Amino acid sequence: MPLLGKAAMLLSFDIVEDAVAEHDDWHTHEHLPERLSIPGFLRGTRWVALRGGPRYLVLYEVADISTLASNDYLQRLNNPTPWTRKMMPHYRGMARGLCSVVGSFGNGMGHFGLLIRFRPAADTGSQLSAWLTQHVLPDLPQRPGLGSVHLLTGAASPQMTNEQRIRGTDARVDWAILATGYGETSVAALIETDLRASRLEEHGAEAVVGALYRSDYTLTELDVGA
Repeated sequence: MPLLGKAAMLLSFDIVEDAVAEHDDWHTHEHLPERLSIPGFLRGTRWVALRGGPRYLVLYEVADISTLASNDYLQRLNNPTPWTRKMMPHYRGMARGLCSVVGSFGNGMGHFGLLIRFRPAADTGSQLSAWLTQHVLPDLPQRPGLGSVHLLTGAASPQMTNEQRIRGTDARVDWAILATGYGETSVAALIETDLRASRLEEHGAEAVVGALYRSDYTLTELDVGA
């Protein structure tokens, strides 16, 4: 499957405008290398919104859900660096999900990504998951302009840590679909066709919101090791 692990951490957030340039510098040169040096963290990608929001989407692919509760990870969160302490107050509207990878189809990760966030209505989760993973998502990556598509579902609640205390309480992420590809038009079109809100709602989804992103920077554990 195109995602590198069995779990993922999905974050979406805004940054105070005056701090955007320094945020990107910090996130590229300190924060991503720090995270990707933690055992079990496999790849991290920062995305920037083209349509919709929030401005940033960050996806960490990890070995399994236990990685996101490991002592190594929590040690970093509870002992933020001076630069991290400086940047955290500039965050706005953080949503952070510790997710299981329920389905991952296609190959690779495209430059454009469509993020659809939603939650299952009461007693519809199993049917909604089966419909998506069996009838909707598997064929999408074969279309022109597309490359991969992933279904993530919230699997654990993040612990309160010193890093989070600085920036404020995070909102949760329930379910999300990330569709990626090389064609901006093809990826964007999914929000009006196969992954449109009305279609998802017919099969049990609620609170459906979507945004189009472009990948901004990617780092893997191998890069950090090298």
